[in-house]
Formats: sequence, C-alpha cells, structure tokens
Amino acid sequence: MPNILLIKDLARTTGFSVYTLKFYLKTGLIKEINHSPETRYRYFDESTVERLKKIRILQKEGKSLKEIKDELL
Repeated sequence: MPNILLIKDLARTTGFSVYTLKFYLKTGLIKEINHSPETRYRYFDESTVERLKKIRILQKEGKSLKEIKDELL
C-alpha cells in the first residue's frame, strides 16, 4: 500500500511550507491524488514528494516558476 500524506505531512517531509504547497496546488505545479469532500483533506503520495524534490533542484538552479512548470510538463 502506498504511503499517503496529508498536506501538513507533505510540508514536513519536503521542507516546503503549507502556504507554498497550497500555492503550488493553485498554480498546477503539484496535484493531489485524491481528496475527501466531507473533511476537505487533500491526499498526496510519493510521486508528489519526488516532484517537489525536482522543483527544489530547479529553484536552486535559478529557474522561475514558469520555467519549472514548463520543464515538469
């Protein structure tokens, strides 16, 4: 069974703030794998963690968010 993370767990695991992760969701840099309509919780998996690692590397290379989004598509 895959490791399922809530946004707070994703923040703790990756070092990105919850605020930043919500911004990335809004702009389409990351996507949730599922969500609960009752609780409004968003769920993520290891593929999101790996994507955020790539985003961090590209940021360190000085790429803009648009360049990062274009590269990850």
